[in-house]
Amino acid sequence: MCGIVGAVAERDVVPILMEGLRRLEYRGYDSAGLAVLNGSEHLTRLRTVGKVRMLDDALAAQPIHGNIGIAHTRWATHGVPSERNAHPHISRDGLAIVHNGIIENHDELRADLEKRGYQFSSETDTEVIAHRIHFHLQTVKDLFKAVRATVAELEGAYALVVVSQHDPERLILARQGCPVVVGLGTNENFVASDVAALLPVTRRFIFLEEGDVAEVRRRAVRIIDRDGNTVERAVRESELSADAAERGPYAHFMLKEIHEQPRAIADTLQERVANGRLYEAAFGPAAPDILRQTRNVHIVACGTSFHAAVVARYFIEQICKLPCAVDIASEYRYRSPLVPPDSLFVTISQSGETADTLAALRLARQSGYLSTLAICNVPESSLVRESQLVMLTRAGPEIGVASTKAFATQLTALGMLVVALAKQHGCDAERERQLVTRLIELPGLVEKTLELDPVIRELAKRFADKRHALFLGRGALYPIALEGALKLKEISYIHAEGYPAGELKHGPLALVDADMPVVAVAPNNDLLEKLKSNLMEVRARGGELIVFADPEAGIHPSDGVTVIEMPRHVTYVQAPVVYTVPLQLLAYHAAILRGTDVDQPRNLAKSVTVE
Repeated sequence: MCGIVGAVAERDVVPILMEGLRRLEYRGYDSAGLAVLNGSEHLTRLRTVGKVRMLDDALAAQPIHGNIGIAHTRWATHGVPSERNAHPHISRDGLAIVHNGIIENHDELRADLEKRGYQFSSETDTEVIAHRIHFHLQTVKDLFKAVRATVAELEGAYALVVVSQHDPERLILARQGCPVVVGLGTNENFVASDVAALLPVTRRFIFLEEGDVAEVRRRAVRIIDRDGNTVERAVRESELSADAAERGPYAHFMLKEIHEQPRAIADTLQERVANGRLYEAAFGPAAPDILRQTRNVHIVACGTSFHAAVVARYFIEQICKLPCAVDIASEYRYRSPLVPPDSLFVTISQSGETADTLAALRLARQSGYLSTLAICNVPESSLVRESQLVMLTRAGPEIGVASTKAFATQLTALGMLVVALAKQHGCDAERERQLVTRLIELPGLVEKTLELDPVIRELAKRFADKRHALFLGRGALYPIALEGALKLKEISYIHAEGYPAGELKHGPLALVDADMPVVAVAPNNDLLEKLKSNLMEVRARGGELIVFADPEAGIHPSDGVTVIEMPRHVTYVQAPVVYTVPLQLLAYHAAILRGTDVDQPRNLAKSVTVE
């Protein structure tokens, strides 16, 4: 969601702050700003509504420089997108703050501050924090102590960074529920909400833990934990490269990431499967014993990751013969879930910082589960660090807000989980070899499917003036219909819904007419004949059908029926990954024709770090 960058150095930090903001644009935002201290220790702030390029233009018109500063991209929660609501926020005496998260008791704190004479210029909860820190400074006379006193009063989630013109040698930061990292340089140090922001200047990072408050100087970092103890946090070296988030020859990050899927899937499988075998220890040293004890699986996720979880439920129950429950993370905590004995709790997240998923994990750790497993794309994330078992998806940075390669690699990782569970619950060596072979074949099948791009680009013209669309699938392809509908609505703003094809006659069929295209995914599996019957119901009502079908499915083009032939011999366990690809391409090309912002669709954020 919102992005934070900070730096303290001997050189001008403004270029560092701006490059960091550009590298965080993928998270989604509606305004941007920065505040720096120049050589005379005077705080200068600049804020704009809109994209980072607007802030670039403002800097060109009003250049500012400084050796210490903070910057931010905001995604509106409290208060509309506007310059006065943009970060950084300033209190008296040149104290500035940037903040990610939501402060739940901000109304109470605001009322108290107003009684004490503080005036507010914004509608944000962040300005409350700034004034509260200034209020405590009057008593404790030290910025670090004032921040600690303030965060002790805050209820909610936050990552915050503070700078003051009266304390010009350090940044103060704190973390509770939202990620923040310290980047280590030579005679300079940095702060960000995501390592991607700092890769051009460092590869060495310290990740703050929950409740930590830290001071960052040019040559030193000091961290105090929630109990007031001075602590040392591990220094980790990121494996991401500085150019991993470049668009290259592609028009958009989303298109680049769609075409990166064969390599991302292969990287996810690498060193984890070989010679017809899966190495369960890839999930962690304790994985074989834990998976052997597992009698139930419970998966929790949000958005696209939830669709991956629903696919996995079919395979865990059909192949592993284990009960599997799936919950949307934002609902999990509020339904008092019962935990069967020996249940494995699985979370799925691209960023590993999704607030609802993290909260679900933290509740699960207190609820009697056998163990926890995170499937995630970010090795340094909170979700990974707080889970006992981990499967990293190795998709690399995903910049487009609409998830593509992260989804494909999540399905791949879940496929490996299915094999690992099956091995511990009766699967023989030959069956293991067959399943592993199907996974190894995935990159080639996706590569072949990407060859349909020109055909799908032409097909997308039919969607350019549509307002609604329906996506249908059966079995493990039903969640792929959900995913296809989500992609279309996310980036083209066409209203789209995904349904199990068998549910048509229970309501959605009333919507079908010549102006509502119906997209179906039709692999050659045991449910094919039932799907064909459902498609006949659509044609009988005059609906236009677009079917992505196996060449041997026996579905032929006719009046009102367009058939796009998929690669041959796609098996049941491969189909969810392979049949997702044309739906991603369809959404992309439809969005291009409609002129929407493909990589940063309106109202959405890449990493949702608030509830």
